Amino acid sequence: MICTGLIIDTYAASRILKFSTDSPFIHIHHSHKIFNGIENPNGFICNTMLRAFVQRNRVQDSIFLYKSMLKNGLLYIDNYTYPILIQGCALSLSNFEGRELHNHVLKMGFEADVYVVNNLINMYSVWGNVGDARKVFDESPVLDLVSWNSMLAGYVSVGNIKEAKLFYSQMPNKNIIASNSMIVLLGKSGKVDEARLLFNELKEKDLVSWTALISSYEQNGMYEEALDLFLNMFNNGINVDEVVIVTVLSACAHLLSFKLGELVHGLVIRIGFESYVNLQNALIHMYSRCSDVLAAQKLFDKGRFLDLVSWNSMISAYIKCGLVNEARELFDKMPEKDVVSWSSMISGYAQLNKFNETLALFHDMQREGIKPDETTLVSVVSACTQLGALEQGKWLDSYIRKNGLKVNIILGTTLINMYMKCGSVKNAMEVFCSMEEKGVSSWNALILGLAINGRVERSLQMFEEMKKYEVMPNEITFVAILVACRHMGQVDKGRQYFNTMVEVYKIEPNIKHYGCLVDLLGRNGLLKEAEEVIDSMPMAPDVATWGALLGACKKHDDKEMGERIGRKLIELQPEHDGFHVLLSNIYASKGNWADVLEIRGLMTKQGVVKTPGCSMIEANGVVHEFLAGDKSHSRIEEIEEMLDEMVQRLKKLGYAPSTGEVLLDIDEEEKESNLFRHSEKLAIAFGLMATSAPMPIRIIKNLRICNDCHEAAKLVSRAFEREIVIRDRHRFHHFKNGSCSCMEYW
Repeated sequence: MICTGLIIDTYAASRILKFSTDSPFIHIHHSHKIFNGIENPNGFICNTMLRAFVQRNRVQDSIFLYKSMLKNGLLYIDNYTYPILIQGCALSLSNFEGRELHNHVLKMGFEADVYVVNNLINMYSVWGNVGDARKVFDESPVLDLVSWNSMLAGYVSVGNIKEAKLFYSQMPNKNIIASNSMIVLLGKSGKVDEARLLFNELKEKDLVSWTALISSYEQNGMYEEALDLFLNMFNNGINVDEVVIVTVLSACAHLLSFKLGELVHGLVIRIGFESYVNLQNALIHMYSRCSDVLAAQKLFDKGRFLDLVSWNSMISAYIKCGLVNEARELFDKMPEKDVVSWSSMISGYAQLNKFNETLALFHDMQREGIKPDETTLVSVVSACTQLGALEQGKWLDSYIRKNGLKVNIILGTTLINMYMKCGSVKNAMEVFCSMEEKGVSSWNALILGLAINGRVERSLQMFEEMKKYEVMPNEITFVAILVACRHMGQVDKGRQYFNTMVEVYKIEPNIKHYGCLVDLLGRNGLLKEAEEVIDSMPMAPDVATWGALLGACKKHDDKEMGERIGRKLIELQPEHDGFHVLLSNIYASKGNWADVLEIRGLMTKQGVVKTPGCSMIEANGVVHEFLAGDKSHSRIEEIEEMLDEMVQRLKKLGYAPSTGEVLLDIDEEEKESNLFRHSEKLAIAFGLMATSAPMPIRIIKNLRICNDCHEAAKLVSRAFEREIVIRDRHRFHHFKNGSCSCMEYW
């Protein structure tokens, strides 16, 4: 055309430009060169170039071209020009330029053009400025069905159900598009019955109508209704599309409806949708929820158009099925990762109790420069809680505040729980007081945390504060309150709160409430009453409840009841190691070594292995783990030297090892040696070496601390002038100056 001179012809030039802009394989720069080479462009040619810029998301280029059109006179500007530019401003959220264009529309006299008016209504609606959209609608001299639908769509997009219902009722012609929009809005607003009523009133229903109502059911957790409606739709011969099938697969996933999910998968293959990436992701999610990870993996391996969601879905599938190694292998192979990828993997480690791996991967995430979200941080803080990694937890708290991340209820509660379970009550209180919004879970974490740290009176005060703020306590709140009473032996208060829960708050006691009550009574020597509570429970007692009573029998030296209950429990749950150990301890305290050996023989015969004592301590950001009798630590020789020094100092203070709980009939010297290699003593010795005063030595133990270690820790705190904080499986012990916060009630 250039060679023949045909490019000079305006009509011919317009056709080559139209072809160029409509072809996705031709770069926009090439089209722009063609446009610039046209000597006498007309309005059609200018609008073609404007539309091309908008379609390629080059809105600023379209505005620049419009300005040049203004400079060259107004001959090329018509009623097609402004709708193109307004659409661009709507898509790019260009507020300033959009309002300027609106002013130009008024100056040029196009406010009476219904096509321009409809685009202005849509632009303001997309921005969320429904008031401005309504002003354009009300002031327009011409309106058509699109105008009404556009205005209704604006109300729907911002979720203004009141105005939408009023506007819909005033529509002169309620077409199916308007009705479908209303069904969508009613569903999103939780008014599913109204959505169904409107659906039933429709004389004609299209695919969107059915999809809108099915989505309404799915969004509101009415999964069975969603599936029933889909089957009804299918039986009525309505063709399905990708959107409705994704919704149906989500409902199948929530209901764990594997068979129906498989049938829907078959339908996807039959109608030729199997290559659609959104459907592949929905199928991977459905199969993983239904625990068929092999089917999910097969889909993933066959997928030709996988996206980031596909990889993340497959990682989640592996994690849900406990295949954390496979998840990590896939994670490491990912061509690109987003915050969801990192969060899924980190959360997976935390869920599967791989807390060291959780922290290690989080540090990798930091090195990669990926900013974590609240979900990631909740998992990492939880890992710090389980490991007792207070210093790392403090760093995370500081990181959250420095980066301006919102401390929502879940993250705030997790931080409170972390500080409380690391024995740092002051920091926990600071987090609680700084939270803008507190849920019942936040109050529960505070009340329970104060209780297990020995601040029982403060714990009960916070319960009263909670009521003043009109936060309704739930069943977890009363578990925390009963734990507080249990830790200080307040039997009367415990009974009172138990009755208040039932009579005032109408909360049905569960197994944990009964377990706390039994433990409270048993610890105070009310063994008969505690057993009566167990006999009167409306549900079968669990391991913890029986264990509490058995432990109380040992504590109060009721060997007869202890032996009876212990024998009964071993028969009921022969695989439970705790019952064997408690009964063995009772026999050992009586000197019945034959019975001790019998119980140990039973354990061997039935394959019951006693859970080994394990203590963890953090030093310089690293968590060190010690088992009873452990000699594997790299600094074991220094630790043993410190143990010897501890023994010497403690004996000067009158320490005498309590050998009554050592289970074998061996000489006293060997019993003392065994006692002094308990995991918490090893951790204390390491803490004295690896940390400096005034920093407390903080230890987490997986089992209940024994009498001898408790007495030794008190004396160490005095002999070395160091505060020692030990969290065992029941509570915290803050040892300071030869005394413990538990006041010997543990």
